[in-house]
Amino acid sequence: MKKISIVLALLAAFSLQAQFTIAIQAPADFKDQDAILYTLNGSKDIIVSKESIKNHILTFKYPKNYSGMMKVYFPDSNNTISFISENKNVDIKLDVQNNKIKDITYLDEANNLMFKVQESSQKKELILPALSQIKEYYKDNTEFGKALKAEINRLSGTSSDMDPALHPFISYYNTNYAKYLSNDPNKKVSQEDIINFIDKSNDMLETSSLLRPVLVAYLNAGGNSDVPGSVDKLLDRLKVETPRGQTVLSELIDIFDVYEMKDLKDRYLNLAKNLKCTITDRLASTLKSNSNVEIGAMFPNNKFQSAVNTTAKSIYDVKADKKVIVFWSSTCSHCESELPKLLEKYNDLKAKNIQVIGLSLDTDKDSYTKKISAFPWINDSELRGWNSSYTDTYNVHATPTYFILDANNKIISKPDHVGDVLEYFKLK
Repeated sequence: MKKISIVLALLAAFSLQAQFTIAIQAPADFKDQDAILYTLNGSKDIIVSKESIKNHILTFKYPKNYSGMMKVYFPDSNNTISFISENKNVDIKLDVQNNKIKDITYLDEANNLMFKVQESSQKKELILPALSQIKEYYKDNTEFGKALKAEINRLSGTSSDMDPALHPFISYYNTNYAKYLSNDPNKKVSQEDIINFIDKSNDMLETSSLLRPVLVAYLNAGGNSDVPGSVDKLLDRLKVETPRGQTVLSELIDIFDVYEMKDLKDRYLNLAKNLKCTITDRLASTLKSNSNVEIGAMFPNNKFQSAVNTTAKSIYDVKADKKVIVFWSSTCSHCESELPKLLEKYNDLKAKNIQVIGLSLDTDKDSYTKKISAFPWINDSELRGWNSSYTDTYNVHATPTYFILDANNKIISKPDHVGDVLEYFKLK
């Protein structure tokens, strides 16, 4: 019995050691009470927990080891703050104006250092070239010339004084960002270099936010001549049945979806569907999102938040022979050009007992309210932008996105553009 007690004590001690705390100080006039903590898996935000502000302090306790990107989202005001964890306590202070986050002060060592390194990298990339040009017009012995030279020397320096052992994630992120995602034409990397990086990298690859842009860089490095060959080569090296192989497969399916490369998306989506191994949560979510919106599938219902131009409580409550679902945003330039064309034919659609339902990925209530005043169809929004439930449920990667449903809410068409919608109903 004594031995068991010792083991339990050791396990408890390890658990406490692995746990770290995220503390966010909010000013007294910050109105939000609730917030959601997310970690990262590839490019997908993973919900960890929801907490409430107490005495102007928001506290999350993370029970496991984690090094990587994190974010906290305030759904009431649509504020988001991003930060990193190196498996140590995180301490943040917010400056708020009109309930919008105006400034963030990182009080813990890791985030403060990451902020400074990122700021220096941005200045090096954007400001250093301009300063180097300006320097030609000033002599080194003038006061401004001396200051200019000192700033150029400072920005031209490196962060070699940072100990990678003390800050493993910061070192990992910045080293690999500079190597694989640099805009410097002299730093081109081959597909083989990228395959080796993805294959041999530690778990921080999934939590770093680097995976998707590195995969895009990999595809670009191979050109357009044989994209399937490049993808198959990568997946063969990683072994698609492994957790990393499945994460990469999931990311590639989404990439092909975003860039409207339908044949490639379908090819690798079918590969994912036919896997015989245990499917990871990451790949399962991709499969679920896509199965929700396949032709012939029942369009998942959505309970309206504060819909206008209807008394219906949900999509399924709307009765019509056909329904056109459009995901859009008031800040979307393509929506700006496409939705007026839908508006021109709206009375013709109504005459055919076709109802239009607009679901907006807006964040600003005033902008959304002003825009929908011109749209007589049903409109609703969670006002959470890309944090909306719409994105995962309906596999929405861009706006506008259209679906046509029959009277029983079955998906019968997925038009690419408004012209395709009107063509489907012979109204073009």
